[in-house]
Amino acid sequence: MIGGLGIWELILILGIVLVVFGANKLPEIGGGMGKAIRNFKRATSEPDEIDVTPKEKVTEKTDKKDGDKPE
Repeated sequence: MIGGLGIWELILILGIVLVVFGANKLPEIGGGMGKAIRNFKRATSEPDEIDVTPKEKVTEKTDKKDGDKPE
């Protein structure tokens, strides 16, 4: 039993899929699903891409007088 589905339920589902999509399309659908699952696993296991380029150094003037407007 897979997830609460018995063998007869699986056969019925596969029969409906065969009728709806046809025998010629099933390998394409299976291949597409395999690629999608593989890409999903790869995306979840890879670390997030971060920007490692150095940013411009930001310097502030320390000799501001009271009343000077910020630049």
